[in-house]
Amino acid sequence: MTIKKSLQSLLLALIIALPATLSAQVEVTARATAEVIVAINAVEGAILNFGRFSPEDGGGEIRVLPDGTRTSSGSVVLGGGLYNPATFYITGQPEYTVAITLPSTPILLTNSLNGRTMEVHNWTSAPSLDSEVTLSTNGNLNLSLGATLKVGDISDNPVGVYSGTYVVTFSYN
Repeated sequence: MTIKKSLQSLLLALIIALPATLSAQVEVTARATAEVIVAINAVEGAILNFGRFSPEDGGGEIRVLPDGTRTSSGSVVLGGGLYNPATFYITGQPEYTVAITLPSTPILLTNSLNGRTMEVHNWTSAPSLDSEVTLSTNGNLNLSLGATLKVGDISDNPVGVYSGTYVVTFSYN
């Protein structure tokens, strides 16, 4: 029984001494990390080009789709020459999702000779922005951009070249 009494005494001593060793503070060494990723980059490969046309007496619209299809409505007669959607080449961190912001308001194309304008609106893209857009395993993405050009009659939009600029924003989600 002496061993039992000795163990009891030791246990009692530990219980009595335990509150003296408790502390109101404790330190933990924690870790932090950071990862630098490839910056997102975008360049324009081709400008949005509605091509050659004649508005005739009533005007109308010209639509260039992201797949390169061009159509007209109203009295607009499509002519020869080149037309195409805008293309952009985006590079960045492989397999990251990208937010793409197209113009939210119409932009104007201006005739530098007479100041007359035409409005570009109804922007569309491929891939569609209705779904998540992700960079490839190589960190690449090709985007095609189409829109609609509102054309006045021949007195509103006389002969000449009309041009303008717009902003497309690319960022990581």
